[in-house]
Amino acid sequence: MTMKPNRNIWTWFEGDWHEGNHLILGAADHGTWLGTMVFDGARYFDGVAPDLDLHCQRANASALAMGLRPTMQAGKIVELAKEGIEKFDGMCPLYIRPMYWSTLGGPTAVDAVPESTVFCLCIEEAAMAPEGVGFSVTTTSFVRPLLSMAVVNAKASCLYPNNARMLKEAQDKGFQNTITCDAMGNVAETATANIFLAKDGEVFTPIPNGTFLNGITRQRVIKLLRQAGETVHEAVLKIEDFRQADEIFSTGNYSKVTHVTAFDDRHFEFGPFAKKSRELYWNWAGR
Repeated sequence: MTMKPNRNIWTWFEGDWHEGNHLILGAADHGTWLGTMVFDGARYFDGVAPDLDLHCQRANASALAMGLRPTMQAGKIVELAKEGIEKFDGMCPLYIRPMYWSTLGGPTAVDAVPESTVFCLCIEEAAMAPEGVGFSVTTTSFVRPLLSMAVVNAKASCLYPNNARMLKEAQDKGFQNTITCDAMGNVAETATANIFLAKDGEVFTPIPNGTFLNGITRQRVIKLLRQAGETVHEAVLKIEDFRQADEIFSTGNYSKVTHVTAFDDRHFEFGPFAKKSRELYWNWAGR
């Protein structure tokens, strides 16, 4: 989904709200040139911000995983987010993004000085994926790294260039996204979100193994499906499992629940489990 260049944005930084794409990084900031930035993303739509508290908590957890020192309590971030939401018209969907990064390097220059951690909160207009609009996927030659290779236990900005390579490879092949494996050859997620399949009336999703984030929307959808009486398995899955699936869909904060329309040369409908997951989520969010 392409971001509009002139979208409405408000950013809280250094104690004040700023309208527009406010500058937050210096050229010599450690986070600028050595990538020690983490973020999270919550959504506001239809008058609600589902699991906002969990996203703010995860922002602080990501900071700690990166070796930073969170400067804002999660509850305070929630308060700021609600304050920022009021600066919009209440009608447009929003993307709520708390961020941390370091300004100073430690003794080796590459390590961050935790006490130099800086916080900002950016809120911007961002359209939701319309119901019934899905995306196509293919395989990719790139993989999700292990925890021993990268900071995969954080929602870290430095991880996303690898995802961008996957997406570029998919686009070059005529697809929109990828089904991505980990270094062991097990399916991890798409290049941008967690992934599910349905087969013979049951739902399956890769079990978190430390190579991808156990998404907040992923956890919510699993819980809602199980409460509705559906069987959901967290399991080790291979590419072939997805080739044999009855339907495939993804969950992620940006687009919530979105179905896969094609995996290589096989096409899929907007299936009953994707529809039910989306309906359950929207009903829960608007409770």
